[in-house]
Amino acid sequence: MNEEENKNMTRRSFMSGVGAAAISFTIVKPSSVSGTGANSRIEAGCIGLGSRGRMIAGMLERHGGYQITAVADYFANVAEAAGKQFKVHKARRFSGLSGYQKLIDSKVDAVFLETPPYCFPEHVEAAVKAGCHVYIAKPLACDVPGCLKIARMAQKAKANKKAFLVDFQTRTDSFYIEGIKRVQDGVIGKVGMLSSEYNDESFSDPPKTSNIKSRLQHLTWVNDNELGGSYLVNAGIHAIDVALWIAGQKPINAMGSSRIVRRQPHGDSHDVYSVTYEFADGLILNHRGEHLKNRFEFRCDCFAQGRDGYLETGYTGRVRILGNRGGYRGGEVVNLYPSGAERNIDTFYKCVSNGIYENPTVEPSVNSTLSAILGREATERNTKLTWDELIRENKKLEVDFTGLKV
Repeated sequence: MNEEENKNMTRRSFMSGVGAAAISFTIVKPSSVSGTGANSRIEAGCIGLGSRGRMIAGMLERHGGYQITAVADYFANVAEAAGKQFKVHKARRFSGLSGYQKLIDSKVDAVFLETPPYCFPEHVEAAVKAGCHVYIAKPLACDVPGCLKIARMAQKAKANKKAFLVDFQTRTDSFYIEGIKRVQDGVIGKVGMLSSEYNDESFSDPPKTSNIKSRLQHLTWVNDNELGGSYLVNAGIHAIDVALWIAGQKPINAMGSSRIVRRQPHGDSHDVYSVTYEFADGLILNHRGEHLKNRFEFRCDCFAQGRDGYLETGYTGRVRILGNRGGYRGGEVVNLYPSGAERNIDTFYKCVSNGIYENPTVEPSVNSTLSAILGREATERNTKLTWDELIRENKKLEVDFTGLKV
């Protein structure tokens, strides 16, 4: 979390995204990973040291299975401060646009990517080509070409026996895992409709300057489609991902409306959304979201309405099933924002150390990101847009790097 998030701990400290707690681990002969083994620490390079990046780095340090040996951030003062905090040699504190490549060239076992998402496709490609394991935040990209590149690189990582994990925390929670399993096993009968909701405040959206440097910190970039994907793609994706997890499939189309309501906007992201997704079997998903400084409480919820009951899930609430043929008591979801990340970091360590390279978080995360992009494009155009049309368009969002430090 960044400084703005820290001011809103009661709302945002529990937020988070596709974990892997459901993986069943079989201990196998440890693989050789650039000098590490099952009982050795993994040399980690952290790229992006804003507040969430710093939080992830702190978790790596506390885990005990990692050693942070390199850091990179566009801003030199941020990289220096993080390097000092985590006792990284001064020669391995990198900054500027090329800092990520210098970090990768310095040789690390694994990279942890916590930058604005427009960076991810390029950073992932470089990391995979260098033979690194990859731990990445959501969303995976801001546009279709970026998502498709991530998917290709993840396949290459798997073929090269490298771990690749996407950090969605909801998929690590035991109540979510059990509740959704029971729905998929038929406890509430045929699911007719899914309803997801994401509400939170917007981020600072100051006037733009001569280059994008002023947009690269404090989550300002969420306001810009080309940098952060939009509020729907960057934030609403959490609730949409849970819905897709329940559905067990990706949508075939989306339609709806969205608009900009925040005061004095300068970025192009819409901040109020109403989108309906349709699936091949007729299942419907209604998603709504708002990102306004209006004191409405943070909510990231998803409901599944079945023929014989319903499933309730809440990021800061509870998971339970009420049904005609049985239910599930579930329980309260507690501290998911940090605890889910900690579980993912531990899962990643086990995958790297024990040679487990199935990388099950990749495909659902690609589909969630593409689904959020589909919703963004459909609602901004106020039209019905199919999945196939979105992929064929392959629309790329260009980022202007003029005036930035290389």
